[in-house]
Parts: sequence; C-alpha cells; structure tokens
Amino acid sequence: MEERTLTRVRIRAGLVLAGTAAALALAAAPAVARESVITVPTPAAPGPAQFNHVTVHQFGPASGKRVLVLMPGTQGGAGDFTLDARYLVKRVPGLQVWAIDRRTQALEDTATFAAAESGQIPLQQAFDYYLGWITNGGTPSNHFQFRLNNADPYAREWGMAVALNDAHAVVQLARNHGRRQVVLGGHSLGASLTAAYAAWDFNGRPGYKDLEGLVLIDGGLLGSFDAYDLQQAQQAVADLQSSDPFLDLLGAGFPEVAGIFAEIGGVFAEKTPTASAAALQSFPLLPPAFNPPFPVTNRALLGYAFDRDSSPPDLSLLHINGGALAPSGNPRDWIDGGVTPVSRLAATFGQEPTNAVEWYFPKRLTIDTNGADQMTQNDVANFLGLRLTHTRKVNLPLYAIATDLAGAHVLDGARNLIRRSRITRRESMLVNRNPLFSHLDPLTAAPKANAFLKTIVPFLDRKVFGEAKRRKK
Repeated sequence: MEERTLTRVRIRAGLVLAGTAAALALAAAPAVARESVITVPTPAAPGPAQFNHVTVHQFGPASGKRVLVLMPGTQGGAGDFTLDARYLVKRVPGLQVWAIDRRTQALEDTATFAAAESGQIPLQQAFDYYLGWITNGGTPSNHFQFRLNNADPYAREWGMAVALNDAHAVVQLARNHGRRQVVLGGHSLGASLTAAYAAWDFNGRPGYKDLEGLVLIDGGLLGSFDAYDLQQAQQAVADLQSSDPFLDLLGAGFPEVAGIFAEIGGVFAEKTPTASAAALQSFPLLPPAFNPPFPVTNRALLGYAFDRDSSPPDLSLLHINGGALAPSGNPRDWIDGGVTPVSRLAATFGQEPTNAVEWYFPKRLTIDTNGADQMTQNDVANFLGLRLTHTRKVNLPLYAIATDLAGAHVLDGARNLIRRSRITRRESMLVNRNPLFSHLDPLTAAPKANAFLKTIVPFLDRKVFGEAKRRKK
C-alpha cells in the first residue's frame, strides 16, 4: 500500500509563538499558542505493557475547544504534520492540532538525534553514534544497536484494531475538558485509518459518533489504494508469521535504516545546508539511488533523495515536487523549483521530539488496511478481525485531497464513501492536485503554494465549525 513514520519515548514541552491576546485576536489566531508532547495511555494489546501508550504532539491554544487529530501514514510519524499544524492553529480560531505517533515509538532510540538537533552535540557525533561506528571500528563503543530480526513477534498483531483503539483513546482525551468538536484526519495510510475509524464499532458505539468531520490527505479506502480478497489476506497473514513484523522500506536488512537515514539527512540539511555532504556521500551503506555521482551540499543530497524527478520511482511514498540539483558547482547546491522548498523538507525530517519517519512500521497494519478497503463486514474483514459495521450511518463532513501518487483513485474512493454513507456532496470538499503535487507535498509545500492549507482552512471554518454546520448527529 503506502507511506511511512517514527516516534519518541521522552516527553518534552515548550511554549512557542507567543504574542498578546489582543493582537492575535485581531488576526483571527489563537491568543496564546503552545506546543507540547504528551503520553496517552491506550488499551492493552499484544506485547509488554510498556507499549500501551502513544505520544501526541499538540499544537495550539490551551483554551482551544476544537481539535484536529491527525494520524501519519506508512513509515510516517507525528512530525509529518508539524509545519501544517503551526500554520493551521494560527488561522482557524480556537483550533488545536494533535499529531499521533504510534505505539512503535517505544522501540526507537532517538535521544542522540535530539541532542544533535538542539545543538548539544556535534552533527558528526550523532552520525557516528547511529551509522559511523559501522565503518570506523565500532567507535563510539556505546553506539546504536540495530534491532534483531523477529525480536518483537507480538508486533505481528499490531494491525488496524490496535491502531484504531489507540487513536480512540486520543480522540476521547481530546473530547475531555470542554472540547467537543473533534475532527479526525490522516495522511496516506493514516487517511485510510480515518475512514475506517468512522465506520468502526468500538464496543457498540460507532466511531463517527465522537467526531465532527473527516480529513483524508492523499489516502482513503473504497478503491483509493490496494485491496485484498480473502485468499490474498490469508496468504499475507501466513507470510507475516515467518518474517520480521516490521517493514524494511529500503531493503537494507534492518527496518530502522530508512528512519535513521532520513533524520540524519534532515538534520545535516537543516543545520549546515550549504556545507559539503561528503560525510554522508562517502558512507558505503548509503543506497546508490540516493547518491548523486558528484559532490553536493547537504540540502542538495536531501532534495535529490526525495524529489520525484531523482528519487527512485518505486519510493513514491517519499516524493515531493521540489526542484533540482544546480547545473554546476563544487559541491553542487539545490535549486528550489517546485512547491516544496528544500528548507521545509529539512525542517520536517530534521526535528525532535517528534520526527517524520516511523522506524518500525508494523506490516500487519498494511495487511489490515488493504483488507478493509470495501468498508464492509465481509469475509476478509471477518478473517482479519476488523469491525467495519457502521459505514452506511456515517454522516460527517468529508475533506479529501489527491496528489500524483494514486491519481484519481483517492477522490474516487472519497466519492464512493459519500455514496455508501449519509455524507452529502454539500458537506464535502474534494481537491485534486494531480499532477502538480506529489505525496508529501500537502505536508511540506510552502503555504503560498500549498493547496491543502488553502482548502482545509475554509473546510474547517465553513463546513465543520461554521454557524451553518449540518444537522447534529
């Protein structure tokens, strides 16, 4: 199917975007905006109790009564939404944005990244901790340890039921303390989970009953992406029992490699954008597809790895429309030319305490999402243990945006959801940005060029939170 993500064990908080209440009120922005990362307890699932929580990166005014909860996609993390969240809480009155990092964050070792990104240690020290030790004789001695294959067999059960029960705990928390207007959304596979959540049966209560709207960012069900029949689902589950539980996106033999490379590239591009990327380019385990055949700067190396014109076609889940390498220079730099500036790409992938890649993405989640495609309690859903019993009752305002990843299929899936539910065209907003946008662009594009930001604000203002909102459930 698609996507990516990562997470964190530590909790850090800080105040940002300070300003006077009067000035911000005149601009229709929150009086005081802040960011914090919290831990939310979740229902028990297969595996040790230490995994029964998720981390949530919160943005917006403490007094906000409106909450947009967002879920990342395949191999994606809460950091995917940081740039969009900071924009939205300034433009939708009383809005908080809560970005979820899945329970797999408890497996990650990101403390050294956090130290490098805060300037506490040199970048080279972080590089040596995560990767450099492999080729320099094991220095430092306390270096990062790659996870052993099949070390966490219980994660083979971390599928849709676990992910949605965890998301349900977050939604319930968001509804507390006087907040009653909660919108659920997601990117890519996270959008597919959003559609499933609305139809899911939570111990007799439909998921849509706790929500005021749905936001599908380049994802969904009902034909948006792949679908499994019963035989395919059975084979996928059988294959999973004899393989590692987590996705190895780059085929490196260790699932965490994709996250480590992405964050190292992001940190170097953010901290020293125009410096030579020699340390990264000379590393023998850097996949050749991400390494230009000549010296480049740190930001050029990052842009080259993610831009749709230079990144491998089979990694379209990572793509942006960003620009190109400079035609000359030693090292060659990057020239912005699409909708995502390389600086925003670096800010997305070079951040803590939440980042934009999930090191350990459970394969079962993709299997279940493919099996949930029809949003009915059919043989596939029954075999996988899904609870998609309320599709025809869903009556929420629906937003969907499509990029070049799946083309028309994402919006076809949204239209199918409208036809099979009580959602109306009047309550919906469907946005087509194929072929201008690639898969990550709704998360990283500059605000002036970001069709997602331009359209989601009026959707939330008018169709969800406005005075003329649809009938109450």
